[in-house]
Amino acid sequence: MTTASITPRTPAQGTPRTFTDVVRERTDALAERDAFVFLPDDGQGSVPEHLTYAGLDRRARGIASWLREHGAVGRPVLLLHPPGTAFVAAFVGCLYAGAVAVPAPLPTDQGQQLARVAGILRDSGASAVLSTGAYVPLLEAWLASVALPRVRCLATDREDIGDPSSWRAPDTSPDDLAFLQYTSGSTSEPKGVMVTHANLLANGAAIGRWAGTHEGMVVGGWLPHYHDLGLIGHLLHSLYVGGLSVQMSPLSFLKRPRRWLEMIGDYRVEGSGAPDFAYDLCLRRVTDEQLARLDLSSWRCAPNGAEPVRADTLRAFVERFSPAGLRREVFAPCYGLAETTLLVTGADPATEPTIRTVDAAALEQGVLAVGEGRTLAGSGSARDCEVRIVAPGTGAPLADGLVGEIWVRGPSVTAGYFGNEAATADCFGADGWLRTGDLGVLDAGELFVTGRLKEVIVLAGRNLYPHDIERAAQSADPSLTRGAGAAFSVRSGRADGAAGVARAAGAATEAVASTEAVASTEAVASAASTEAVGSEREHLVLVQEVRLAAVRGGDLRAVATAAQSAIGREFAVPAGNVVLVKPGTVRRTTSGKVRRTTMRDLFLDGSLTPLYEVLEPAVRDLVGDAPDTAALDTSDTAAPSNGAPHATDPGVSP
Repeated sequence: MTTASITPRTPAQGTPRTFTDVVRERTDALAERDAFVFLPDDGQGSVPEHLTYAGLDRRARGIASWLREHGAVGRPVLLLHPPGTAFVAAFVGCLYAGAVAVPAPLPTDQGQQLARVAGILRDSGASAVLSTGAYVPLLEAWLASVALPRVRCLATDREDIGDPSSWRAPDTSPDDLAFLQYTSGSTSEPKGVMVTHANLLANGAAIGRWAGTHEGMVVGGWLPHYHDLGLIGHLLHSLYVGGLSVQMSPLSFLKRPRRWLEMIGDYRVEGSGAPDFAYDLCLRRVTDEQLARLDLSSWRCAPNGAEPVRADTLRAFVERFSPAGLRREVFAPCYGLAETTLLVTGADPATEPTIRTVDAAALEQGVLAVGEGRTLAGSGSARDCEVRIVAPGTGAPLADGLVGEIWVRGPSVTAGYFGNEAATADCFGADGWLRTGDLGVLDAGELFVTGRLKEVIVLAGRNLYPHDIERAAQSADPSLTRGAGAAFSVRSGRADGAAGVARAAGAATEAVASTEAVASTEAVASAASTEAVGSEREHLVLVQEVRLAAVRGGDLRAVATAAQSAIGREFAVPAGNVVLVKPGTVRRTTSGKVRRTTMRDLFLDGSLTPLYEVLEPAVRDLVGDAPDTAALDTSDTAAPSNGAPHATDPGVSP
C-alpha cells in the first residue's frame, strides 16, 4: 500500500477518542481565532459572517443543552440549514449532545426535493429539526403537512438557546455514530450511511497524510454542507487540524463562478476541491478581464473527484489560469465515497496528475493497454486503506491491468446503512471489504476509475461507458451542455413476425445513416437481424440538455443529428435515440454525478418533456404515455445548468 510522504500536524494533547474530543481541544487552544467565514451573495450591505472557535464552542453548548433537555441524546437530529455559520454550530451542537446529526438540503417547492427530505426524515426517525429563524415557521408548516407535527423545530441562530454553562461532555465512544450521510445515489434510492467517530478520525488522518494539511491552513469551497466533500473535506477537516474554513453558497458559485476563484486569492486558500464540472464551468464563464484580477498562487491542492476526472479539463484549467499564479501540479485527482467516510485514493498533490492514453477497444473488453482512443486520469494510490479489483459477481481478485469492481477495506469504511440490513449486507462484507459498485483498474499501485458497474452499456459484446458517450455527443454542437447528459440502454423484445423484422431493419438503416458510422449493407442487415422474432436487443439512448439560445437557426433536428453522428464516428454503434431537453432536466446527486438510472426510469415512464426527440420504433413502444411535444413551450425558461446540478436556494439539488 502506498501512502503520501507528507505528514500533517496531528491533534495535540494525546490521541483523541472521538471527533468531539478533537473539537474541544481546538476550541480550547484556538479560542480567539476564526474557525469559519461565510461569504454571502454580492449585495448591498452584505458582509462576511465570522465565527471564532470560542463562539462556535459557546453556541454549540447552548444547542447541546436544548437537545439534551428534549431527549435527543443518541438519536438522529435533522439539520435543514441554508449555507452559513448556523449549520456548523448546529452540527457541533449535536456532537456536544451525543446526538446523531443528519445533514440534509432545505426542502424547496421542487417535488423531488420535498419527497427526498421527507424520506430522510422518516427513514432516520429524527427526533428534532434544527434550522434558522427564517425557515422554522415554514418547516413547522411542512412537518404538519407530511403528518409529522410532533417533531420539534429549533432556530439555531438565536442567542438564547439553552444554557451553555450547564453543558456536560457526553459519554461518547469511538464506535458511536457521529452523523448519518444520506446518499442521493446515482443508481439507487437514498440511504443513510452510518459514520462513526472512529471513521471520522481515521479519514481525517488519511486526508492529512495525503494533502499535508496543518494547523492554521485555510480551506475554502462552495459545495453543499450535506455533501460528503463539502461537509468533511471543507468543514470538518478544517476543525480536525485547527484551520480556517471559508465558504460561499453553491448558488453564488453557479451564478458567478469567478467568486470561487476570487475567494481563493482574497483569503489565501491552500486547499479547495470540486467535481470536474466546476472547473469546466470556470473555463467557460471567467472572462479575460476577470482572469487578469485573480491571484491563485496560494492554491496548492485542488482535489478533483465525484465524477469521472477528465484529462482535458485538467490541462485546459492549468493552461487558462496559470497566468494567475496557478501551479501545474495543483490538481490532485482522487476517489472516494460516503461509504468510506470520504477519501479512498488520492494523487500526490506535489506532482502533476498521471494521464494515460489507452487502447479504446481493449478497455471495452476490460483490459488496460497502451494505445489510442481513450485518455484516463489516475486517481492516485490507496490512502490508509486497501484497494482490490475483483471480478464482478464472483469477487475473485484480478491482476493489475484488468478492469473490475473496486473493493475497499480499512478503518474509514463505515458501519453500513442506517436501519437497512439488506442494503448493508449487499455492500458491506463480513470480512471488512466494501463492494463499491464502481469499476476501475490498478496499474503500478495507481487506481484508474472507469465507471459504475450498473451503468455500463453492453452493445455487441462491448462494454461502453456512458460518460464517454455523453462527452462525444456534447462535443458535437456548442448548444449541448457539457456534463448535462445521460446515456443508458433499454432492452426491447419483439415477437411480431416479419413485419417487426422489416420495421427493425428500417430503423437500423436510419440509425446507421444518421450516425455516418457504417455504410455497408452488411452492417444494416446485421443490425436488423438482432431484432429477429422473439429476440431481445439493447438500444442506446441519450437524454441531453440543450440551450435553445445557442441553437443555430433553432434547428434542433440538426443538433440531434450532430450528436448521433459524433457517437457513431467514435464508437461505431447506432445512436438512433436522442432526446433533447431543457436545462435543469438531467438529475444529479449532491456530488454532481448524473443519476442515469433515474433518467432511464423517467424516460421509460414517459415523464420527460422533450424539446426534440428521435426514437427507433422499438424504443418508442417501450416509452409510457409521453407529453404532447407539439404543445411544448420551447423557450429557455429553466435556469441553465451549465453542466452543474440544479441551482436552488440554498443549495444544490440532487
